[in-house]
Amino acid sequence: MSTTMDGPRLAPASGGAAHQIVVLLHGYGANGDDLIVLGREWRQRLPDAAFVAPNAPEPITMSPFGGLQWFELTFRNERELWQGAQAAAPVLEAFLDEELKRHDLDERALALVGFSQGTMMALHVGLRRSLAPAAIVGFSGVIAGPEHLAAQITVRPPVLLIHGETDDVIPAEAIHLTREALASADVLVEWHIRPGLGHGIDAEGLALGGTFLSDAFKATGR
Repeated sequence: MSTTMDGPRLAPASGGAAHQIVVLLHGYGANGDDLIVLGREWRQRLPDAAFVAPNAPEPITMSPFGGLQWFELTFRNERELWQGAQAAAPVLEAFLDEELKRHDLDERALALVGFSQGTMMALHVGLRRSLAPAAIVGFSGVIAGPEHLAAQITVRPPVLLIHGETDDVIPAEAIHLTREALASADVLVEWHIRPGLGHGIDAEGLALGGTFLSDAFKATGR
């Protein structure tokens, strides 16, 4: 596993210094280019935000398209989500620390957005920071190791979960497992199931995510 990460970036649309950072975590088999498009959609709503979509640290063996992963998925080990998220967490933690330092900002200016496996990482790391980020937005994902959350959670940022009703990669039922685990740990959760949507993000989901991030940054004064 690589110990450093980087990926495509978008500077604030305002043209000035960043007042917020939105870190976009892509799914299994993709890369940062796949998710930086969310930043392009949200730039006008969040004109003072810098966006970065780091490439996950591991190549997928035998992938013909150079796909990347936060951790290996075999679906043969019922603990692999938990074990994988734990193993990948330190490099993501270090990346977040460096981004905050780069922009001279604190955790209140940070939001994590994930898709699929990236949602697993956003939830795993975002709920275990020393200080709470402004928000976590998770598309089409699931929490890793929900049974460990109550003992390990350190912060409780607001969370938005969005999932496609007809998702055939991570079934929509995953949103209920995740929201119940978060609610049991006293995390404020908003959730939406998008009718007719598969494993993806639609226009309504984009709008919900942008509004959620904007409101969260306003609430933290950032």
